[in-house]
Amino acid sequence: MVENKTALRETPEKQKNRNAWIFPSVLLPGLGFFFRFALRGYVYWGYLCFFLVALILAHRFLPAVLWRIILALTCVGFLYFCAVEVPIIRNARTDAEPERPYLIVLGAAVYGDRPSLTLVRRLEGARDYLLQYPNSVAIVSGGMGKGETVTEGQAMSDWLVANGIPEERILKEEAATSTQENLAFSFKIIRERGDDPDGNVAIVSSAYHLFRAKSMARLAGVDAVGVAAPWGYPMVMLNYFIREAFGVTHLWVFGW
Repeated sequence: MVENKTALRETPEKQKNRNAWIFPSVLLPGLGFFFRFALRGYVYWGYLCFFLVALILAHRFLPAVLWRIILALTCVGFLYFCAVEVPIIRNARTDAEPERPYLIVLGAAVYGDRPSLTLVRRLEGARDYLLQYPNSVAIVSGGMGKGETVTEGQAMSDWLVANGIPEERILKEEAATSTQENLAFSFKIIRERGDDPDGNVAIVSSAYHLFRAKSMARLAGVDAVGVAAPWGYPMVMLNYFIREAFGVTHLWVFGW
C-alpha cells in the first residue's frame, strides 16, 4: 500500500517532467515565424528558434543513442561557429590609419530609389571618411536588384551628393550583383584610371562584413583596409553577425 501511495505521489511529477517540453516547443515556433516573416533583419533569430525546437523534439522523441550523436554534432558546430566569429569580430572596426586614394562603398538593398537602413549606415561611414580625407575618391558599387528602380550605385551617389560630397569625388560602378563583383569591377575602374588598387583602397561596409570583404580583396591580389560603418540596432547587428559565419564558411570552401 505504501509503495502504491508513493507511486501515486510521483506520477504527477513525472507527468510534469514529460510535458515540460510542450511549452517551449509551442512558443519557440511562434517566435521563429515572427522573427522570420514579420520582421526585417531578424531572419537568423527565427532560424535559431526553429533549430532549438528541433533539438527539443529530438531530445523528447529520438532514441538516446541518436540524441547523443545529435548533441555531439551540435556542440562541434557551436565550437566551429565561435571559431569563425573570432576573425569576424576582430575585423569589425575601422583599421588604423585608413586613408587611401580610393574608398570603395559596398552596395546593399535599395527600396525603389531609397537606400535601406543598412546602406544608409554604409553611406554615413563613407561621408565621414570623405570629409576627413579630402583627397580620397569614392567608388560607389552596386547594380540594380529586385524591387529597385535605380542602381545601388546611383542611389548611393545621390545620397552622398545630397549630404555634402561633391559629385566629382564620386565614381559610379553600376553592374555588380555581389561583393566579389563589387570589388572586381571597382578594381577595374581604378586600373582604367592608371592606378594600382593594391595598397590604395579602403573598403567601407557594415562592421560584420569587413572580414569577408577584405579576404575577398586579398584573394584578388589587393591589400585593402576596412572602414566600419556605424552600427545599427543591436539585435539586427547580431542577426547579421550570425549570418556572416555562413558567408565566411562559403568563402573558405568555394573561394567566393
